[in-house]
Amino acid sequence: MNVPILTFFNNKGGVGKTSLLYHLAWMFSELGKQVIAADLDPQSNLTAAFLDEDAIEELWESDASGSTMYRAVKPLTGVGDLVPAELQKIADGLYLIPGDVALSGYEDALAEQWRIGDNNLYRPMRILSSFWQVMQLSAVSEQADIILVDIGPNLGAINRSVLIATDYVVIPLGADLFSLQGLRNLGPTLRDWKSAWRKRLENWNQSREKREYPDFKLPDGKMQVIGYLTQQHSVRLDRPVKAYDKWINRIPQEYRKWVLDQEPGTSILPENDPYCLATIKHYRSLAPMGQEVRKPIFKLLSADGAIGSHAASVQDAGDDFRNLAKTIAEKIQLPL
Repeated sequence: MNVPILTFFNNKGGVGKTSLLYHLAWMFSELGKQVIAADLDPQSNLTAAFLDEDAIEELWESDASGSTMYRAVKPLTGVGDLVPAELQKIADGLYLIPGDVALSGYEDALAEQWRIGDNNLYRPMRILSSFWQVMQLSAVSEQADIILVDIGPNLGAINRSVLIATDYVVIPLGADLFSLQGLRNLGPTLRDWKSAWRKRLENWNQSREKREYPDFKLPDGKMQVIGYLTQQHSVRLDRPVKAYDKWINRIPQEYRKWVLDQEPGTSILPENDPYCLATIKHYRSLAPMGQEVRKPIFKLLSADGAIGSHAASVQDAGDDFRNLAKTIAEKIQLPL
């Protein structure tokens, strides 16, 4: 049985995706799950959230195979095969597959194999599914319950290979035109990728190579979008509530039309929308504290500066992320 992979994705950046994944990875581990967080964004922001710069520099300058996701799949660009990733233990029950800025160099190999993928030879399928293979190997080694994946805000070949490896997708959204446009791009693209991957799987299952490699497993390309997340309004002089409401209230209809491929139907607000998993608060005063000590904001202590009203916000953040983790777990049928 494969370990479920949950990817946070929007091709519009600046929606708090990496911070969400970071905090949920910690929360799932707090709730007793074995969690692997995989950084598949070449910008490696998730890795920077978990590890300090000295540790990252050591990983990137190391010659050890598998020290990052890129180092695990890099042999496939030559005549070699992928290797298991060396996981970084963050805490009990929480592990990281580190990202790597060099991962962008793998994009061309993925794009090339996608173009010739209809031949369904073993090596093209091996390359296209390489992220899934590495993540599942890691999950087996640590008996993981869930894999959370962070990717960059684009529709390129790296993200396509991540998405065909993905069982469930969560879409973080901001209250702006750009997030709505992201939905319009994302929904049709996911359907196209899913359809193309299913065709490749069908051809693979009918091929001679399938019989030659009976133990070679491939992802289903499920890509089930389980819902979206919105951001709480932040009071700014140049961002009045009226402008926030204009965009946030359009999300449910846009989500149905472009992601679910349904008629939008009657108007519904995000707070009443079953597809809205949560509205995420900013917790702006806590964020710098958490970054300074490399902790999720709900684990900050008085020694970290969380005193007075900050202490109450820490408690609120814990409740919010715990409820979100439980909502997601229910959607993907992950027992807590």
